[in-house]
Amino acid sequence: MRSICFYFQVHQPFRLRTYRFFDIGKDHNYFDDYNNQAIMRRVADKCYLPMNNLLLNLINEYGTAFKVSFSISGTALDQFEQYTPDVLESFKKLAETGCVEFLTETYSHSLSSLKNKEEFVKQVESHKKKIEELFGVKPKTFRNTELIYSDGIGEMVAEMGFKTMLTEGAKHVLGWKSPNFIYCNAINPKLKLLLKNFRLSDDMAFRFSQQSWDEWPLTTEKFVGWLNQIDPAQEVVNLFMDYETFGEHQWVETGIFEFMKHLPRMVFERTNFTFNTPQEVSENLQPVSAIHVPYPISWADEERDLTAWLGNDLQDEAFDSLYSIYEIVKYCDDEHIRRDWKYLQTSDHFYYMCTKWFSDGDVHKYFNPYGTPYEAFINFMNILSDFIIRVDKCSESKEINLAKIKEKAAKLSSEIGKTIKKKREKVVYKAKKVVSEKKEYVKDFNQIKNLSNTKIKQAIKNIDIESLSFALKDAEKEIVEKVLPNLGKRARKKYDELEKDISKVTKSDIKKYRKIIEEEIKKFLS
Repeated sequence: MRSICFYFQVHQPFRLRTYRFFDIGKDHNYFDDYNNQAIMRRVADKCYLPMNNLLLNLINEYGTAFKVSFSISGTALDQFEQYTPDVLESFKKLAETGCVEFLTETYSHSLSSLKNKEEFVKQVESHKKKIEELFGVKPKTFRNTELIYSDGIGEMVAEMGFKTMLTEGAKHVLGWKSPNFIYCNAINPKLKLLLKNFRLSDDMAFRFSQQSWDEWPLTTEKFVGWLNQIDPAQEVVNLFMDYETFGEHQWVETGIFEFMKHLPRMVFERTNFTFNTPQEVSENLQPVSAIHVPYPISWADEERDLTAWLGNDLQDEAFDSLYSIYEIVKYCDDEHIRRDWKYLQTSDHFYYMCTKWFSDGDVHKYFNPYGTPYEAFINFMNILSDFIIRVDKCSESKEINLAKIKEKAAKLSSEIGKTIKKKREKVVYKAKKVVSEKKEYVKDFNQIKNLSNTKIKQAIKNIDIESLSFALKDAEKEIVEKVLPNLGKRARKKYDELEKDISKVTKSDIKKYRKIIEEEIKKFLS
């Protein structure tokens, strides 16, 4: 029997309030309690409570045949306790069924695995302890923030005693390999890796309500049909997604709850798949090979890399400044400083500083509470300046002059405006350069093969299939293989029909229609 492994990420950050330069040294309240409570209540009513109830009903109906897994960040758990205890109780009911696996991650959904091993280990242990206290289970599987993974990170996770870890089935890592097998860490083969099937996962998480999608509407029959098309030799389909997919990203009106309600029945009736937790899959299957990931990957954006959080100078400056004070923070016994230290590490704060304006720009705008990345940077650095004053004061000794500490923090704060200007000019320059390069990107028709699938789809939607057929006549195989998968079913069928009738097309015709495509893509990119 083959397995379907459902994994849901549950995370909410402690959002920062608007913190002015003049608040530094006077006000140590960094978090927007009103907004945090309002958002948690909204998501609880739209997603957490109804979806937890749906899963509980499915478990009651199918017993141990239906299983799922969760990774709930420490910041989300803290907010459940503070704002929505009814949500926490609903997760406890799921835990009592024995059909739900709870995973471990960094407590504050942080990027500590990229910067400080000591802090990374501390947060993982803290999160593990929290899960045991709340749900009475000891986590055995690890997932890093946003599925971030590399060979080195996997080695650290193995050293902590974990035998299973989740990550992204990134195409640039797997190449021709399928994500539907278990793999292992390249440095320590004892760590097994479950890789996200991003196509099927994203069909549910992102494309479910997208009416421009060729496969819309997505039904359980259609989805199960896709499962049956998978090579029988492939052992596990990992469906990893944000839990907020249900009710928040995909509203109840889209039918997402009904889809999930009927999916298990269709799977049991029409496939040979079973539902298993990550731990069960890991125990039952052996790795087919190691995967080599020298540079970190994630499940974010088209690139599946770290640029959503550490892709520009603003993010790098904030990230480096925060962790530069680690050696002082770790000796502070003040519980408020320790709490703020954890919450300031949350990856969302760096995500809000993202300046990606192209393929994934809309995603970053949608989830960003700030007007611009520069506002996010200023706000965070103002708070960090005040935090430095508090940390240095906490670690004060006879050799430390408090006046000098305050002077140092004030200087850092006063430099923020200058830093912002310099960073902004640099980022804008880079952006303009990229835009300029994009405009010249398809000067030669053959360069189309370097475009992303998203760009190709958006560009060719305004080109009639006849023109496209002429342009692709005698084109490089790599170009044809890049363009054809991005055609809809009807367009592809028409292309196949036309291909038989254009054997006598002249070179001048081919050149003319390729020019049309070049101009259309230039127009789109500019």
